[in-house]
Formats: sequence, C-alpha cells, structure tokens
Amino acid sequence: MRYHTSMKKNPNLHSEPLTLLGGISAETFLKDYWHKKPLLIRGAMPSFEGFLTPNELAGLACEEDVQSRLISTVKKEWKLEQGPFAEKRFAKLPERDWTLLVQSVNHHMQEANDLLQQFHFIPHARLDDLMVSYAPDGGGVGPHFDSYDVFLLQGCGQRIWHISEQEDLTLVSGAPLRILKHFRAEQTFTLSAGDMLYLPPQVAHWGIAVGDCMTYSIGFRAPSAQEIAGEFLNYLQEHRTLPGMYADPDLALQLHPAEIGDGMVKQVSSILNGLKWSEEDVADFLGQYLTEPKSHLVFDTPKNISLPAFEKRMKSQGIQLSFKSQLLSAANCFYLNGEKVVVDDSSASLLMTLANTRVLLPEYISAQQALTEAFVAETHAWYLAGCIMFLQ
Repeated sequence: MRYHTSMKKNPNLHSEPLTLLGGISAETFLKDYWHKKPLLIRGAMPSFEGFLTPNELAGLACEEDVQSRLISTVKKEWKLEQGPFAEKRFAKLPERDWTLLVQSVNHHMQEANDLLQQFHFIPHARLDDLMVSYAPDGGGVGPHFDSYDVFLLQGCGQRIWHISEQEDLTLVSGAPLRILKHFRAEQTFTLSAGDMLYLPPQVAHWGIAVGDCMTYSIGFRAPSAQEIAGEFLNYLQEHRTLPGMYADPDLALQLHPAEIGDGMVKQVSSILNGLKWSEEDVADFLGQYLTEPKSHLVFDTPKNISLPAFEKRMKSQGIQLSFKSQLLSAANCFYLNGEKVVVDDSSASLLMTLANTRVLLPEYISAQQALTEAFVAETHAWYLAGCIMFLQ
C-alpha cells in the first residue's frame, strides 16, 4: 500500500511563524531549541486560562481509572500519595505547600486532545500525555529534572520557574520523589496565564505557585534504550523462528563436566547469529510498540449498532479516535492500539487523515467517491471495541 500524493506533507507548512512558539517557525524551533535549550514564550496562547477548575481536577483524581498524585511538604520533608483519592482527602489539606497532579488528562477530555493538537509539529509517536497540576501558594514538586522534553503551559494564576542547566544531577537519598540535592537556579521566570516554558531533557527546574495556580504540562515520550531493546527482543520472539536444534555430534570429553565448554558457547553463538532483522521489522515493531495502550487503560464499549446504521451515522456525523486510542503509520502501514491495520489504497488517505488529526469530518467522508466495504467493516469493528467514536 502506498500513500497518495495528496497525503504528503506541505514543505512550507512549518515555515510560518507561530504565536505558540513566540513568533518563530516550527522549523526554527526544531533546529535551534528542540532537545537543545530552553525557550520562554510570553503569550504563547494569549486567551488560555485552562479548561479545568481545581474542583474538576480533584474530581478526576477521585476516579479509579485516572492516575493522580498528591505531593506535599511537611516540616521540610517531601510526602507522596498516590490516587485515586476520596473526596474527603481534599477537605483536610492545608492552605499552602501542596500540589495535585493528574496524568493523561487527554484520555478523558476532548479539550485536552484539542490542546495537544496545537503541538502537531512534533510527531505523534513522540507525544506522551497532558498532565495538569493544581497548587495553592508555595506548592510545587521540588527541584528536579525530566528525561524528556516538556512544554509547561500556564493556566490560571502564576507560577515562578527556576531553571538550571547544571551538570550535578545528584538526588536526595531516600526521598519519595526525584529531588535534586544541589539545585542552583541560573534563570528565574514568572509565568502568567497563556505563557509557556519549553524545557529539553536534563534541564533542572523548580516551579513554585504564586497563589492558586494550574499548569498544563505537555510531555513527550522518551523510553530508555534498555526498554526499547527489551521490547524489541519480545517482538522478535513472536515474529522470528530459527530453524534447527542444538546439536554436538563432535562432543569431546571434558575434564570438568560442570563446565560450559567453548564448543557449546560457539555453537549457541552461531545459532544466535542467525537472528536477523531489517528496518522494515523495526518500523513494524515501533508501530505496535508506540501505539500499545498503557496497561491501566480500559476502553468504554458503546451499545451495539448494525453495520448499515453505523455507516449512515458515520457519513452524517463523522468519527474520531477514542481519547485513549493512538493511530500511527510506519513503512506504509497503519497501527491502531498495538495492532497492525491492513487497508486498501482507496482507504489510505482516510486513515492518514484520521491518524494526523484524530478526526474524520463528515464532509471529508462524503467527498470520497465511495467507501469500501472493508473500510466500513473495519471502522465498525473499531467502534464496537471502543477505539473510535462518533464526532462530538
């Protein structure tokens, strides 16, 4: 399957200056800042004050399928509590010096997904999630560093950010959080609603709330080399079969029967050297690995609907990916939630649009000369599994 010409990216698309990036283009940002140095952006989203109230965020933190944390300092000691929380827990909190963090808000809210779409100049394969935090005066999670790129977008209120590109990343021993032991601020910024701070990996930072404030953190996935290698070996185990069996017809007597002999080591090395892979294999692995839902996610399945009724409603209303779904393409194939998707050429542009924008508008569906039976059947199955839903 090959993508149509209309699906190729416009080379000038990312050359335009963006308010989100302080008037520079996405190309300039990627060349000069991404993974390289911090960038403070005043008025990145001028009218943005957030789409959650503190009470709504606390409500999310009470849900069973939402990952949340409560961080506080008591007598200069850091304390960490894991959600879900009972409502009464929030009634017992002090007036200052604590922070509530809720992970993957994009799995639960359309507004969060809309916000993440503003960062489409970064490949979806790199995106992790949107974390939202609330803190009263003095609240924060202490001086720390992340192993991934992050955009810190200020919602309501103000937060002071101290940042440092120090090389000393020694952590406080025994702390429940990764707190830097010797933090030395090199720059300090006060962010108000709509301001944003970009930080590449390993840049130390410490955010402290000035009064009540909320921060929206757009984080990007950066798995360790060890994790990637381990997952790829699992992939090879499922997708490779080596012929033959271990054999030693020339076995010789050994002085020590408990010793693993050089002959066995060489024989097994020869077997393992037969394990080969190509870039196509790596692309296939990445498609499955990067779209695999996190283990705690549960997809909500809708009421059953017949195939003709589904097609009619899809054409009139449009469809979108579930908040918890990830659809990526690699090596001219598609992957949805860890599964490889095979479609015909006529459906490729539809799927690419769905992957890029997370929606298929009804007018775009109607513009197609014909929807193939295979495409309608496939999307119908996805709908029944909770992977897609009708456009809201």
